[in-house]
Amino acid sequence: MKKLFTLGTLCLLLTFFTSCNNDGKGKYIDYVNVFIGTGGHGHTFPGATMPHGMVQLSPDTRLLGWDACGGYYFDDSSIHGFSHTHLSGTGIGDYGDILFMPVVGKTPLVAGTDENPDEGYRSRFSHEQEQAYPGYYQVKLLDYDINAELTSTMRAGMHRYTYPQSGDANLIIDMDPTIHGHRHPVTEITVVNDTTISGMKYTKGWAANHYVYFYAVFSKPFTAQLYSAENPVEGNSIVADTTKVVLTFKDLGADRQVLAKVGISSVDVDGARKNLEAEIPAWDFDQVVADAGKAWEDELGRIDVQTKDDNERTIFYTALYHSAISPCVASDVDGRYRTMDHQIVENKDYTNYTIFSTWDTFRALHPLNTIINPSINQEFIRALLNKYDEGGILPKWELASNYTGTMIGYHAVSVIADAYMKGQRDYDINKALEACIRSSVYDTTGLTKMLVNKGRVMPTSIKSKNELGYIPFDKPRTGGSVAQGMEFAYNDWLIGQMAKDQGKNDIYEKYQALSQNYKNYYDDSTGLMRGRKADGSWRQPFDPMDPHVGDYTEGNAWQWAWFAPQDVDGLVALMGGKDKFTAQLDRMFTLPLVLEDPSTALDITGLIGQYAHGNEPSHHIPFLYNYVDEAWKTQEMVDSIMYTYYFNDPNGLSGNEDCGQMSAWYVLNALGFYSFCPGNPVYAIGRPMFDEATIKLENGNKFVVKVKDNSKKNKYIQSVKLNGEPLSFPEITHAAIEAGGELEFVMGPEPKKDLFAPRYAENK
Repeated sequence: MKKLFTLGTLCLLLTFFTSCNNDGKGKYIDYVNVFIGTGGHGHTFPGATMPHGMVQLSPDTRLLGWDACGGYYFDDSSIHGFSHTHLSGTGIGDYGDILFMPVVGKTPLVAGTDENPDEGYRSRFSHEQEQAYPGYYQVKLLDYDINAELTSTMRAGMHRYTYPQSGDANLIIDMDPTIHGHRHPVTEITVVNDTTISGMKYTKGWAANHYVYFYAVFSKPFTAQLYSAENPVEGNSIVADTTKVVLTFKDLGADRQVLAKVGISSVDVDGARKNLEAEIPAWDFDQVVADAGKAWEDELGRIDVQTKDDNERTIFYTALYHSAISPCVASDVDGRYRTMDHQIVENKDYTNYTIFSTWDTFRALHPLNTIINPSINQEFIRALLNKYDEGGILPKWELASNYTGTMIGYHAVSVIADAYMKGQRDYDINKALEACIRSSVYDTTGLTKMLVNKGRVMPTSIKSKNELGYIPFDKPRTGGSVAQGMEFAYNDWLIGQMAKDQGKNDIYEKYQALSQNYKNYYDDSTGLMRGRKADGSWRQPFDPMDPHVGDYTEGNAWQWAWFAPQDVDGLVALMGGKDKFTAQLDRMFTLPLVLEDPSTALDITGLIGQYAHGNEPSHHIPFLYNYVDEAWKTQEMVDSIMYTYYFNDPNGLSGNEDCGQMSAWYVLNALGFYSFCPGNPVYAIGRPMFDEATIKLENGNKFVVKVKDNSKKNKYIQSVKLNGEPLSFPEITHAAIEAGGELEFVMGPEPKKDLFAPRYAENK
């Protein structure tokens, strides 16, 4: 990764990098490659942001197509401009708001295409003249000979453009571009004075009602020309569906530089102004870069790893970096924010957040935060509970104060219950249980009138699972009937666990029974979970490899056969006992995926047999071997996944990053354990990656993982001890981690099959 710094930035960073981490290898941010995931189908962005920042100031190279979800795609050769909001690794596109593009001379007011950049204002670029690290991005715009640099604070972005010595120095601010081309009924631009621009963009996209306000101040005066689409407009302000402004800067001075400070807000222009003035008071670009680097250094320093392999170190710290981008702050510095019913309220004692991709992130991202950053994870939970108060129900995929209704299950329950069962309860626990129960009951009353997609937010499938015990595929429902039913059973188990802890045994017994509903999908003739009609009959015909059978969500029957982490023993018994279960699981990892048209299965990637690491339904499956006395197979599979499907390259992820889930899976597993069943406060042992790792806990304790005889060849655990005592079963408790101590592994090249005490007698 190239590091070609400007002189001012270099001077600050030379000081910043003088201290080292424990093994003398430099600072943590020096081992983040922000381009990992920008190729393949990772859908990440390389631009400047802060941990959980409101601003994601990043280049856009494409706006349309599945691989445009992050705005930037590594294989592209031209840049459309630099916008201030981006999603990290999603499978649906939105954001890409408030686009700035510096240009020289008169240019068209449309961007043009990557195939023909000359027909618009976009510019070619080369990766040889591009660099980025946490909090900073730089690129040379070759068509204009302009050097563009970006950095950010929590709620504001800062640009530094160095124009060539000749030619008009212009800047286009275009309110039209939106990732995936969503409709924007209203945009506004106001020329406040000869150094200040403000505006608003209202978009109806994946987030059905999305407001972004901005307030931008420039270091040099300008003249401005407003446009409605491509038509010039007289005056100092404009309101239209598509607005643009072209700024022309004069008297740039010897350095030919123009700096821009841009605050954003979901509330109003005044909020954007306050955010900007509070967070970037001075014209010191290099200091903002250094401050952003320090914030990321502190964030990444929560875990220190020691290894001789700098490549693996880079993969790890990039994964940790991606794990700290979402959810994002959605409160202004004055405490105002937009609620789920789109009221503007003020609460200086509360921080609102957005981008809750809970179907993805309940599995590893939030469990990781319960270890390394429980305070912010509980802030997320308070935000989820606030959204319940505002909108009438917990969101399952919230975006910009909108219920998108995307995905299945009700996994805000998973996020809450996981923290609750780990004793992290800095929120209203009575409201938490109430909100979780509300998610599990079909009732459309009391939902916000701003809610769209009611049938997805409150699907009738919830009614079916409560009344019939399963979801018929021939009745109205949203998403896969089997996949929904399996996840509802797990979610209901979580509600039961919380109720039991609070002594509410009647609720516990009800939800414990509901948690067994997963069994109603099991077809003994295939050994898989299968869709059923309302009359109880199985779906015909049945192709377990086909991901387009309507009973599954982003997967097929093989990938969805195993989602009962709350009741592994029950699942084993359902499948005929340990031997049959293990044989079917072995088959899962060896049976090749055969499809007539592979392009129809973009979400089924990162394959080991039928196992698909590129998507979330598979992420817990390797750890099932731990529970049937074959833990060495878990170690073998985890080793294969980490070395095959994570690498230091733009195409270094096997599927969508999904707001940190793909990376959090790696972070936990590199430490040697995984959150197999969030809500059960234990972690399944896997295969550690590093010679030593130290987790610096929020309570002041340290949990150290030490690995002897560690190498790629030595992938099997020969012994594992917690504070000097051998583990009798391949798991550790959350309480043991929080207490601090040492987990010590000894590795070897051959499986040690008698390492743990057996759980199963023959054929149990």
